[in-house]
Amino acid sequence: MGEAVQSVKSKEVLLSINNIEVVYDEVILVLRGISLDVPKGEIVTLLGPNGAGKSTTLKAISGLLKTEDGEVTRGSIQFKGDSISNRDPDEIVRRGIFQVMEGRRIVEDMTVIENLRLGAYTRRDREINSDIEKVFHYFPRLKERTGMAGYLSGGEQQMLAIGRSLMARPEMILLDEPSMGLSPLLVKEVFGIIRNINREQGITMLLVEQNANMALHSAAYGYVMESGKIVLDGTSEELLSNEDMKEFYLSGGEDRKSFKNLKSYKRRKRWM
Repeated sequence: MGEAVQSVKSKEVLLSINNIEVVYDEVILVLRGISLDVPKGEIVTLLGPNGAGKSTTLKAISGLLKTEDGEVTRGSIQFKGDSISNRDPDEIVRRGIFQVMEGRRIVEDMTVIENLRLGAYTRRDREINSDIEKVFHYFPRLKERTGMAGYLSGGEQQMLAIGRSLMARPEMILLDEPSMGLSPLLVKEVFGIIRNINREQGITMLLVEQNANMALHSAAYGYVMESGKIVLDGTSEELLSNEDMKEFYLSGGEDRKSFKNLKSYKRRKRWM
């Protein structure tokens, strides 16, 4: 197990978050000094209950906090050694980071092709058509859909959202709840494609996901958030075998504990 940790942490760090705090409306403290590293070429997952600050972390990286009156007020976010804290979203996309938002956020009254071209809006090269074919390699179902994107199924819309991110030729993709609203069969299919993209394209991924089992079986390393703080981290193997993780995140069926009914301090008391 120690060798696995050393293997992940010895790799070149592509994204580094150092002790950041995020404030909304100049008064609401949401992130409380979190730090994490994402090695180049790896899938890293960020887990935790609703309201823990996972999506806020992704928005801090991608520059989308400004759209919600939020900002990084302390600490730093570095991508390839350069600070990207509070940069504009279009600049961050040009630097190589693309976020797939929770809820897909496709343009429903545009076609699949038009949505894919929208993902390439920061590019000035002439290879967009060939990249669309690459997207169809991973998502052949999309090639058959010629109507408006709003008529796609939930799974197809998620595929389109991921495909659109590939059109930006990113070095890193931020995935926010890719399994939300999908059937178990589609969840398995989408995560299989995510792993294939990572393996074949070498694209680094930071994955926010409620399905902890699926996330940890796809990622090399994981972080757990509680109330705006990182409370636990380790390799996927370590987290899958951790007793607290089993109790609070990995149990299934009728015995699974509900976050709504479970006092959060019980987890924090063990982990912090």
